[in-house]
Amino acid sequence: MSMLLEVKDFHYSYGNIHVVKGINLHVKEGEIVTLIGANGAGKTTTLRTISGLTHGGGVKGEILFNGKHIQKMPGNKITALGLCQVLEGRHIFSKLTVRENLMVGAYTRKDMDNVKRELEDIYKLFPRLKERSDQFGGTLSGGEQQMLAIGRALLGKPKLLLLDEPSLGLAPLVIREIFDAILRIRETGMTILFVEQNSKIALETADRGYVVQNGEIVLEDTCENLANNEDVKKAYLGEQ
Repeated sequence: MSMLLEVKDFHYSYGNIHVVKGINLHVKEGEIVTLIGANGAGKTTTLRTISGLTHGGGVKGEILFNGKHIQKMPGNKITALGLCQVLEGRHIFSKLTVRENLMVGAYTRKDMDNVKRELEDIYKLFPRLKERSDQFGGTLSGGEQQMLAIGRALLGKPKLLLLDEPSLGLAPLVIREIFDAILRIRETGMTILFVEQNSKIALETADRGYVVQNGEIVLEDTCENLANNEDVKKAYLGEQ
């Protein structure tokens, strides 16, 4: 597997507050990788900086996507390279229909025949979106909005999909549905990096994981090994 994303000695500061302190991580093509850790550990800041969504602040270190330095690029140019993020809180367009929301993801594409086929693939992945294709986005449940946000990102045809807290605010059955879909997306060859506070389902879903604590990576391993690590069990899996 070739290297798709490399983050080297990455620091991020808001004014005098040093949020991320020398993180090193990588994602290979075809992998699912997760960042777990407590709220405020620096996970979301790391993800947002990778995708060019942080504004102001101090960035140090290197971020390479497909071998290209992207740490100083604006978000729209990073997206155009094939890196797309689904933000925490979904951020769908409440006054557009489900279908219109999905098509926003394809706004830069010219291959409309392929887009139509991929739209049908998204409807197969999330049948409820097809049922509600003419409904306004704002009428959907939280889980349906998360499906919509993921589907919209997929229509952008990313090489790397970033997901920020995909389980946030969702009922357990819906969380399982979302993560089953993530595994099915992976079967298409998609590479995924996601941040998740539900450490149990994160470690069940990903191949490798990084544990982030106070802006630093304190553990890196396969998810199987992390799930069996006594410190991880006590701190993040609620096991004594």
